[in-house]
Amino acid sequence: MSTEAGIDQGRAAFREHRWTDAFENFLDADRRGGLPAADLERLATAEILTGNTTAGLETLTRAHEEFLEVGDVAGAARCAGWMGIQLSNLGEMARAGGWLARGQRLATELDELHAVQGLLLMPQGLGKLYGGDPAGALEVFTRAAEIARLAQDRDVTALALLGTGQANLMLGRPNEGLKILDEVMVAVTSGELSPIPSGIGYCAVIGNCHLAYDLARAMEWTIALDRWCQARPDMVAFSGQCQSHRAELFRLHGAWAEALKAAAAAQDRSTRGDPQALFGGWYEQGEVHRQAGNIAAAEESYRKAAESGYEPQPGLALLTLARGDAVQAQSMIRRAAGVADTATRRHLLPALVEIELAAGDLAAARGGADELDAFAGECPMPMVTAVARQARGTVNLAEGEAAAASRLLRQAWRLWFELGVPHEAARCRVLIACACRELGDESSAAMDLEAAHAEFLELGAAPAAAWAASLMQHPASTQEGPLTAREREVLRLVASGKGNRAIAAELYLSEKTVARHLSNIFLKLGVTSRAAATSYAYEHGLAG
Repeated sequence: MSTEAGIDQGRAAFREHRWTDAFENFLDADRRGGLPAADLERLATAEILTGNTTAGLETLTRAHEEFLEVGDVAGAARCAGWMGIQLSNLGEMARAGGWLARGQRLATELDELHAVQGLLLMPQGLGKLYGGDPAGALEVFTRAAEIARLAQDRDVTALALLGTGQANLMLGRPNEGLKILDEVMVAVTSGELSPIPSGIGYCAVIGNCHLAYDLARAMEWTIALDRWCQARPDMVAFSGQCQSHRAELFRLHGAWAEALKAAAAAQDRSTRGDPQALFGGWYEQGEVHRQAGNIAAAEESYRKAAESGYEPQPGLALLTLARGDAVQAQSMIRRAAGVADTATRRHLLPALVEIELAAGDLAAARGGADELDAFAGECPMPMVTAVARQARGTVNLAEGEAAAASRLLRQAWRLWFELGVPHEAARCRVLIACACRELGDESSAAMDLEAAHAEFLELGAAPAAAWAASLMQHPASTQEGPLTAREREVLRLVASGKGNRAIAAELYLSEKTVARHLSNIFLKLGVTSRAAATSYAYEHGLAG
C-alpha cells in the first residue's frame, strides 16, 4: 500500500473513531514515507487514546517540530499546549511547564487572535482552581472562553466553559455551575468536539456532579459516557475514568460486587493509559471495603488512592473512626474540611457531622449541619436535601430533640429510598428507631431496626449490621445476642475448633448451608474471621 493510500485510510479511520486502525495506518504510512504535521498530530491523538501515551507524546513532539518547519506557528503552539496538558496529567510538572512556556512564547508571535491563546490559558486556570483561588480561575477561564468565541473554536470554548462551571461550583454557586456544565455536555454529546476534549468534558462533568450531590445528573452523564466508550472499544484513555464513575454509582445503589468489578477495571485502565482513573478506582474499592467491614483492605485501597496525589477523604477519616479512634478521625476531617474549597467542603460535611458527634463535640456537629441546611436552601436537589435532613436529624437526636429528629430522619429516609441508596436509607431507619425509643415507642423502634438490619445483611455491611443488631436487644438484652438458634449452634461448633465439613455432618446440613450460616454470623457480629467469632462466643457464653 502506498504512503498516500495509508494516509487516506488513516484519516478515514480517525474520522470514524476507529483509533487502532487509524494508528496502524498512519504508522505504516509514516514508516514508508513520513506524515505531514496535521497527520502526525492525528497519529499522536490515536496513540494517546489507545493507551500508547509515551509514543503519543513522542509523535506530538514530532508534529510540533514539523509545524515549525513549515511555518505554522499556531499549529506548533497548539501541540506545545497539548504536550503541557498531557504531561501535567502525568504529574511531570517540570516538563509540562517547559512546553507551556514554549507554547506561550510562540503564541506571542501570532499576528492575530487565535484559539491556541485560549488553550494555553487552561493550565493557568486549573492551577488557580486547584490552588485555592476559584475566583481567579473564573477570570482566567472567562478570558479563555472569550478568545475561543472570537476565534470560533469549539474545543477551546468547551474546555473554557468546563473550567467556568467548576469554578462556580467551588465558589458555592451550584445551580449556575451545573447549568454551564450541561452546556458543555450539549457540545460533547452532539459530536461537536474532537475526541480528547470530549473525554475530558465527560469525566470532569460527571465528577463535579458527584461533588455537587447531583446523583441524577451524574447517572445520566455516566450512562452517556459508558455508551461513548463502548462505541470506541479500543479506546483506553477516559475508559478507566468511566469505570470509576460506574463504581461509585454501583456502590451508592448497593450493587457492591459490581462496584468492585468496575473499580478493578478502572485500576487496570489507570496503568494502561488512563492515569486519571487511579484515584477513583482505588477510592471506590476502599469505600466498599470500609462499609463491608474489611478494615485492612480498605486501608490499603485508600493508600493506593493517595498515590494519585488526591486525599482519600472522607473515607480515610471514617475508617479511622471505625477503628475506634474518634479523636484522630476528628483531626483528619477538620483539617481536610478546613483547607477545602466550598464544593469539596460540602462533600466532606456529612462525615464531619458524624465524626464530631462520635468525638463528643456537639457544637461542631451542629455547625456542620447548619452548613448543609444552607446548601440545601441554595440547591434543593433530592440528594442534597437528604444529606441535610439526615445530618440535622442526627444532631437533633444527640441534643435530646427526639420528635424533631424523627420527623427529619423520616424525610431523609424517604429521599434516600426514592434515590435508590440503600445503605444511607438503612442508616436513617436505625436513627429513626433510636428516636422512637426515646419517645417510648418501642414497637416502632423494633420494626425499623429489623428492617434496617435485614437491609444491612443483604448489602453485606457487617459493621452497620452489628450496630443495628446491638440496638435490637434493647431493653431486654439476651445472652444469645442477634443470632438465631441454628446460628448459635454453628457458632458453638466453630468455637470448639471444628471445620465446616465436621459441622455439616454433626448438624445434618450441607457444607454450603454451613458456609451461609457462618457468613450471616460474621455479618451480624461485625467480625471477619473464625477466631473473632470464637472470641465472641466465649465472651457471651455461647461456646459451652
